[in-house]
Amino acid sequence: MNVIKTGSVFRTKGVTKVYEMGDVKVHALRGIDLELVEGEFIVLLGASGSGKSTLLNILGGLDTPTAGSVFYQDQELTASSPAALTQFRRKHVGFVFQFYNLIPSLTARENVELVTEIASNPMDPLEALEMVKLQERANHFPAQLSGGEQQRVAIARAIAKRPQVLLCDEPTGALDVQTGIVVLEAIARINRELGTTTAVITHNAAISAMADRVVSLSDGQISGVKTNASKSGAAELSW
Repeated sequence: MNVIKTGSVFRTKGVTKVYEMGDVKVHALRGIDLELVEGEFIVLLGASGSGKSTLLNILGGLDTPTAGSVFYQDQELTASSPAALTQFRRKHVGFVFQFYNLIPSLTARENVELVTEIASNPMDPLEALEMVKLQERANHFPAQLSGGEQQRVAIARAIAKRPQVLLCDEPTGALDVQTGIVVLEAIARINRELGTTTAVITHNAAISAMADRVVSLSDGQISGVKTNASKSGAAELSW
């Protein structure tokens, strides 16, 4: 299913983030203006320290800017209470991080079920695992799974609540090339088939070919935006 990209999902205006460490001020973001539209796959590209993770955490309601405004659809996140931000994260956002954060004593299926128990319209856990081609490993514990399989369980857990947005912070950073391709294929399938607006942070420029748009960051600022006329599959990437 090809998703038609229509309305705005996220809008940021003048987003600035300053961390104060004693007398030292670190400017992580410097006036970011950005829009993400429904159903798009966007890559946030940049070196370590460029502000990618800070921006992703602000979009996901895990952090708040020092200045500027952030809107999710019609909700102004920068004017929302901590309780409202918790509800926003719970209802609308799936997170995937570099490290899998699975509970070792629970099977793959049970790790996914943790999310479905608090969601209003969840997938069946096996359906979520099928989306990442791991349904046959549903009863395995994390220690019985490879790193790539554990990351795919983490993706299944993130999408099982049917989030409107999937935010991925270096999801292949701890994986070898071939395993990373499998994980990226799972993320691309979710974007393509479920229409989930997807943002992936990476320092690997090769991954950019999978995206609808590539937003490059440097020193806390957007240094470039590129729109891809066509997208490559993960297996076609030149690492």
